[in-house]
Amino acid sequence: MSSKTNPFDQGYFQSDELTEFGFKHVGKNVKIAKNCTIVGLENISLGNNVRIDSNVIIAARSGFLKLGDYIHIGGNCFLGCSGGIGLSDFSGLSSGVRIYSGSDDYSGDYLTNPTISQEFLNVKISPVCLGRHVIVGSGSVILPGVTIGDGSAVGALSLVNKSCDAWGIYSGIPAQRRKDRSRRLLDMERQLHESER
Repeated sequence: MSSKTNPFDQGYFQSDELTEFGFKHVGKNVKIAKNCTIVGLENISLGNNVRIDSNVIIAARSGFLKLGDYIHIGGNCFLGCSGGIGLSDFSGLSSGVRIYSGSDDYSGDYLTNPTISQEFLNVKISPVCLGRHVIVGSGSVILPGVTIGDGSAVGALSLVNKSCDAWGIYSGIPAQRRKDRSRRLLDMERQLHESER
C-alpha cells in the first residue's frame, strides 16, 4: 500500500476543527466534507451527529441554517438560506436536493438576480422547515415557505412548492400526497436512544 495521500478522498472536517471556524454552534460528532462551499458560518447551527457530504453548497450569508441531531445532507445539495432553513432531528437530504428560502419573481414584472438594486426586485423570502424524520429524495427542489411535516418522505425528482402534512409520502411535479408513511421508525428511534444510554 502506497503512503501517498489519495487525492480523490478529500476527507471530512470533524467537530473539534469546526468549532474553530466560526460556526454559531457545533455539536458532537459533526463531519463536513472538506470540499463543501459554505458561507455565513456565523448563521449556521449544527446539532449532534451531523454529516454533510461532498460538494454541498450552503449560502447563509443572510438568514440562517439550523440542523438538529442525526442529520445527513448528501453530496451535491444546495441550501439557499436567505429566508432561513431548519432541519429537525433525524431528517435528511439525498444527493442533489435543492432548498430555496428565497426566490426571485419570475412573472416579468420585476428584474431578477442579486446584481440588481432591491427597489427593482420582488424577492420572496420565507423560511423552509423540515420536521423530524423527514427524508427528501435525490434531485428534489423545495421552494420558499414550505413546511414538511414530521415523518413525511418526498420522492426523488419532486418539486415541493406547497407545505406537506405529517406522515405522508409525496412525489411529483408538483409534489402530491400518494399514501401514508409508516411510523415504525419511531420505535427504532426509541431503541437507538436506549442503546446510547
